[in-house]
Amino acid sequence: MKYLALGDSYTIGELVKYESNFPSQVVQLLHHNGIDLKLDKLIAVTGWTTDELAQAISTERPDLDFDWVSLLIGVNNQYRGRSKEEYAWQFYSLICQAILFAKGKASSVIVISIPDWGLTPFNKDGDPALVSKEIDELNQINKSIAEHFGCHYLDVTTSTRLHATDQAYLAPDLLHYSEKEYEIWAKQLATIIQENS
Repeated sequence: MKYLALGDSYTIGELVKYESNFPSQVVQLLHHNGIDLKLDKLIAVTGWTTDELAQAISTERPDLDFDWVSLLIGVNNQYRGRSKEEYAWQFYSLICQAILFAKGKASSVIVISIPDWGLTPFNKDGDPALVSKEIDELNQINKSIAEHFGCHYLDVTTSTRLHATDQAYLAPDLLHYSEKEYEIWAKQLATIIQENS
């Protein structure tokens, strides 16, 4: 099976080894369980917003024959103060494309919620409550669109809030996440794929 991962720094796994990012860990977990999934393509760059991901997709032009597609995008929309309305229509477009890449099957697309960076030590001079509120608003949007199409939805925000000040779950910049946090996401993603393949 072929897997396409779409996103930003959280999909790449900023500051962790490539094999430690969550898409790579999903593949490793499934291989261990006898399921042959290949991370065929990863389109993600640290700092990307929804429109930048869309532009990269139009340049990369992925195939339309992936068995699974994951989509995690939006933290940089929040960070840059972009509007919820813009996020909503751009995310809607991205999820439509993700479904096309997954052979037209919405049930083969996994939307992942936006992590809450606002509670990390990196945001010591910011307003954690405001960041949390804005991320919740964007997650309400991406969840409702995912449910509208019948895609899977995975909440990782709760886990990132739980581990926001535990350095074992954070990368050295105290903003991004460590292999340990990505392992939590990967186990949940692997379960979704295993139970629906």
